[in-house]
Amino acid sequence: MPVPAQPKIYHIVHVDNLASIITDGFLWSDADMVQRQGGTAIGMSSIKQRRMQLPVSCHAELTVGQFVPFYFCSRSIMLYVIHCANHPELDYRGGQQPIIHLEADLQEVVQWAEANGRRWAFSLSNAGAVYTQFRAGLDRLGDINWDAVAATDFRPADVKEAKQSEFLVQHSLPWHLVERIGVHSQGIVSRVSDAMHSARHRPRIEIKRDWYY
Repeated sequence: MPVPAQPKIYHIVHVDNLASIITDGFLWSDADMVQRQGGTAIGMSSIKQRRMQLPVSCHAELTVGQFVPFYFCSRSIMLYVIHCANHPELDYRGGQQPIIHLEADLQEVVQWAEANGRRWAFSLSNAGAVYTQFRAGLDRLGDINWDAVAATDFRPADVKEAKQSEFLVQHSLPWHLVERIGVHSQGIVSRVSDAMHSARHRPRIEIKRDWYY
């Protein structure tokens, strides 16, 4: 599969966290979130801690945890773990329904990052794995296994690894770069609409059941 003409990137959060994102005007890295309080955490604390230590090889002075992470696809493997709610290291047990997808345009994010002195990179597999490889040039997007990224059956080990490729942007990403919010149901549409009631930037909201399990 060739590189998509206009790649999109996806960050998943609990709907309860949306109001604070809008108030701050930014999505924050895990390193920045350590300094902040509140919110509903949906990740695994052990993995987040490991990511704080793992270097991003093309920006060796920085660690994975200092970047805001995005997937190159909706319906990520992490969302499947949340949906199953049986992983021993996952504290969150609220299921996938309250999880929302924040979609941004890869090219626009790179343009913003470079204009604002923010480092960015992408990984060829899970950025939290010690063996993953990183790239920092749009001319290397073809190194991603796009067939795996688009796959709905990720049981083969090589597909599972490549599907978890991540895009990373240092420190934070401004709310105004979120162009669409994908949600599970009409009830979540209402909660997202309430959170954005007074927001200047209001991305479109769409029920995207095919983004869920």
